[in-house]
Amino acid sequence: MDYTVARQLNGLYIILDIIFLVLLGFMLLKFKNRLAFLFGVSGALLYFVVDYGIFYLLLGTREVVGAHTFWFLLWLSTSYGFTNFIWIWLFLNKDKRIIEWSILIVTGWITVAMLAQSFGSGFQLIQISRGTGSYHGAMALILFIGYAIVIFKNLRADEQHRLPILKMIFIGILVQFSWEAVLLLTGIRPTGLNPLIVNSLLETNLGIPYLFFIHQALTKRYREDLSKVII
Repeated sequence: MDYTVARQLNGLYIILDIIFLVLLGFMLLKFKNRLAFLFGVSGALLYFVVDYGIFYLLLGTREVVGAHTFWFLLWLSTSYGFTNFIWIWLFLNKDKRIIEWSILIVTGWITVAMLAQSFGSGFQLIQISRGTGSYHGAMALILFIGYAIVIFKNLRADEQHRLPILKMIFIGILVQFSWEAVLLLTGIRPTGLNPLIVNSLLETNLGIPYLFFIHQALTKRYREDLSKVII
């Protein structure tokens, strides 16, 4: 199934979003969530490699009108890569303040979008789009392999050592659904339920099993403040 995923936003949105990202990063470092911060930075880099390197350069499915493609996609990748990976990390970390962090991220997305919609008419309009038919099949395969590994491990493990597969699915769907819903409800994403449903099931969710194993490996060696775990 091929459909176009598109957004329309203005330059004020980018400015406000950068302010929000700086605030979010400051709060993470202020409260010593340093490992989460670094994980967010790695997410930004990964999203940029995928969006600019694969979607734009390799597959040619990404189109940007009204802005310089490289710099725009660098911001876009940082925006959602940083916030998504931070949110995923805090969930996997069983952070005691996950409700507060979740509300901060979602209300930040909503506020940036609403302010830009209300006061951004004098700024440059930017339109972006990408097709999905050339890569959603590969994404589905990556998702299947990741969860197949988790299922295989759970079938071999006793009840005490089973991996939290339902929690993984919940995190994977919630994170993507939240910002897809914000884009749709604030008019940045054109009306239509395909991106909301398909992307929520697939695009972030495909990485959750792999991120879970990365989280396990890192937290065995480092605490959240980056001090080493003494075994």
